[in-house]
Amino acid sequence: MSKDRSWEGNWKVRLYERVRELGYDSLTAFADARPTASLVALAEELGPDDVAGVQVFSGLVAEAERNHQVTRLVRGQLVRELCACLPNGWPAVLDDANRFKVAKALGLWSSFTPTTHEERVRRAGDALLATPPSPGWRPLGPDDELLRTLLPDEEA
Repeated sequence: MSKDRSWEGNWKVRLYERVRELGYDSLTAFADARPTASLVALAEELGPDDVAGVQVFSGLVAEAERNHQVTRLVRGQLVRELCACLPNGWPAVLDDANRFKVAKALGLWSSFTPTTHEERVRRAGDALLATPPSPGWRPLGPDDELLRTLLPDEEA
């Protein structure tokens, strides 16, 4: 097992150096090119031993705040969680097993939500449970039509 060096040195500088080495001018552009990849997968691509998913998310939040795109970031994180928890899309039946998978995705999403958007995310999650999307629905990016309806681009 290799030693985790994620927090050694100036991790923010390291993170942005890696992004630029891959040809992107921002962490957001890097993540947008991989809209269904988990934060861990993004971190692994940037540095398997010295970049952590939480660092990637921290950088994404900072960029989203600067660019007034926090709502888009929040939608994008839901896409990542749904892809991880529901790889075949929204279940046709919400039996106990599928209800758990949906709850896990929504709970993880909520845990990565900036404070400014917590109430909006709670309402969006409630809406998804009250009126489930079509079976197999699997958003592939933050600009999915249903996601934009649930969380329009107005900034909180």
